[in-house]
Amino acid sequence: MANFIPEDKISEIKNAADIVDIVSEAVLLKKTGKNYVGLCPFHAEKTPSFTVSTDKQIFYCFGCGTGGNVFSFLMKQEGLSFPESVRRLARRYSIDIPDKALSPEQKRQINERENLLGINREAMVFFNQVLLKGGAGRRAKAYLDQRGISDQTVDDFKLGYAPDGWDNLLNFFSKKRVVPATVEKVGLVVARKNKSGYYDRFRNRIIFPIFDGNQQVVGFGGRVLDDSLPKYLNSPETPVYNKSRSLYGIHRAKDKCRATGTVFIVEGYLDLLALHQHGIENCVATLGTALTAQQVRILSRFAGRIVLVYDSDEAGLRSAVRCIETFWQEHVDFRRQDVFREEKADTHIMVLPSGHDPDSYVFEYGPEAFLEAASKAPGIITFLMDCAIRKNGLSTEGKIRIIADMQAPLAAINDSVARALYIKQVAERIGIDERAVAQRVGTVGNLKTVPGRYAGNEFSGSGKSDAAGSARVAGTDGSGSRTERKIIAMMLQYSDVLPEIKALNILKYFENKDLKKIGELILERYRQADGQVSELISRMDRRQQQIIAELAMVEESWNMKGCLRLLGQFVEIGRKGRESGVLDEQIRAAEKSNDQMLLLTLLKQKQKMAIRSEQKKMAILNEK
Repeated sequence: MANFIPEDKISEIKNAADIVDIVSEAVLLKKTGKNYVGLCPFHAEKTPSFTVSTDKQIFYCFGCGTGGNVFSFLMKQEGLSFPESVRRLARRYSIDIPDKALSPEQKRQINERENLLGINREAMVFFNQVLLKGGAGRRAKAYLDQRGISDQTVDDFKLGYAPDGWDNLLNFFSKKRVVPATVEKVGLVVARKNKSGYYDRFRNRIIFPIFDGNQQVVGFGGRVLDDSLPKYLNSPETPVYNKSRSLYGIHRAKDKCRATGTVFIVEGYLDLLALHQHGIENCVATLGTALTAQQVRILSRFAGRIVLVYDSDEAGLRSAVRCIETFWQEHVDFRRQDVFREEKADTHIMVLPSGHDPDSYVFEYGPEAFLEAASKAPGIITFLMDCAIRKNGLSTEGKIRIIADMQAPLAAINDSVARALYIKQVAERIGIDERAVAQRVGTVGNLKTVPGRYAGNEFSGSGKSDAAGSARVAGTDGSGSRTERKIIAMMLQYSDVLPEIKALNILKYFENKDLKKIGELILERYRQADGQVSELISRMDRRQQQIIAELAMVEESWNMKGCLRLLGQFVEIGRKGRESGVLDEQIRAAEKSNDQMLLLTLLKQKQKMAIRSEQKKMAILNEK
C-alpha cells in the first residue's frame, strides 16, 4: 500500500505534522536549547538521551541509536507500517488522501482486506460465544480449567471453541448472507474435492485467534482436546494472514517488551498463555514454524534482548539451532557495538529442565523461578558450544569435531573483540591452543588468516581490502568509516560545501556502502526545496535512517577552510589506499607461493603503511 499514497501528499503530511507534538504524546519532553530531550521509549534508561529536533523534524536516541522522522517514530512506537503511519497522521491533520490516487485494482484490494478482517472478527465472536455460552463448549472450557487457564486469560485472548460437526460456522455465515467462497478466502472453510460445497476447517478444537500488532484478527489456531492428530491446526496463508510475519500474542506483548527491553519467544499457544497469566506478558509464540527473518525484524522494533525458550528434548534443541541460523542470516548481532549502532538483539537460549515446557514450568515453580532461570540463559555461542561438547565429547576426535561445529558460528561474529573472546572461551573449554582455534575460524568464508594476525598485529590499511582479509562485513568498516561519517555529518549540516564534494568526487573514495548511498542522495537533492533531513530519512531503510538522524543531530561548528582541509586529506588517504591494494595482491601471491621471507617483508611494509594511515586519520578527526 506504500505506493497508493501520492508523494506530494506524503510531503504535505510531513510538513503539517510537528514531530514534537507527536512524540510528546508518548514521551515527557523538556526543552534544552534548540532541542527537546526525554527518556527513550524504546529502551530502559534513567538519564534522558532521547533528543527531538524541531528544526530538522527528526529524533535520535544517543543511548540505543534509534532515530528517524515523524513517520519512523509512529512505525516504531505503534508497530505500524509506513502507509499506516502516513494515514494516521493524515487523519490527525485533516489531510485528505484522494481516492483518485488509487487504481480500481488497488481499491478492490483494500476493500477486500477490510471485508476479510471483518469475517475473521465475526468468526472470533462465534467461537468465543460457543465456548462460554453454548452447551457444546463445556468440555472445552473444562479442559482449559484443567490446564489452569483462567477466565480472565480466556477473555484477554478471546479464546473460543469450534464445535464438532462439518457446517456449524458455515451455517453461521450463511445466515449473515456471506457467501462460502468469501469465507474460504480466510481459510475458515474448505472446498470439497468433488466441488459439491464446503465444510468447516476447525472442528472440535479450542480456538486461539491470532491478532496482528494493530489488534486485527488475521488468523486462527486450533487445538484438539485429546490425543488426535494433528494436535494443532492453523489457518492457511490468506490475503490477511502470513505465517512468516505473524506472532501469537504480539498485540498484547509489544508494550511490555518496550518497557522491559526483553521478549520471550515460545513455541506453543498454551505456553504463552501460562506465562501471560503469571505476569510475564512480554512473550510471543511462533505459529507452527521455526522463527523467521521477518519475525526477528518485527521483534527487534520492540526489544533489544531476545530469549528463545525451548523444551529440553531433542525436538526443542533442534528448533533452537534452526532459530539461531535465522539470527545469523539477518545479522542480528548479540554482542555487536559497531560504529553504526545498527539495530541489534542480545540473544539467549533458555533450555528448560528435563520434562518441562514453559507451561508446566511456570505453573510448578512460579514466575520468579522462570525469570531467574532466564537471566542465566547462555548466549548463542555458549549454547552451541555446550551442544557441541555434549554431542561430540572431549576425546581427541571429539575436540576436532567440536572445532568444526564452531567454525561457522565464530566466523559469523562481526565484532573482532567479541569473536576473540569467544575463541578464547572455546579453546579453554576443550583444552586446545587458542591460536589453533583462531586459525581454523579464519579459514571460513571471507576470513583469511596470515601469520601473526591473531597475535594482535592488525594489518588493516585504508584500502579496499586488508592483507589478512579483514573480519569486517562488506561495507561496514569500523575504522575508515569514522572519517566518512564526519564528511556525511558535514554534508548534512553545512550545505555550502556540497559543490566542492561533488567537484572532488569525494564519494568515490568511500568504503562504506550505507554512507556512500546517503552521500549520493544528499548530492542529488541538495538544490531542491525538499532536501531537508526529514525528507532524506523518508527515502532510506531503517539502518540508514538511524545513521542520518545521529549525524544530523550531533552538530559541529563548520567553516569552508576546515572543510576543504578535511576533504583534501581524505582524498590523499584514498589514493594511498589504492597503493595498499597493490601491496595486498603481492601479499596474497607470496602466501600462495609459500615465500615466507618475502611475505614477512611485505607484512612489515603493510604494517608501517597502516600505522601511517591511522596517524593521518586521527589527525583528520582532530581537525575541523
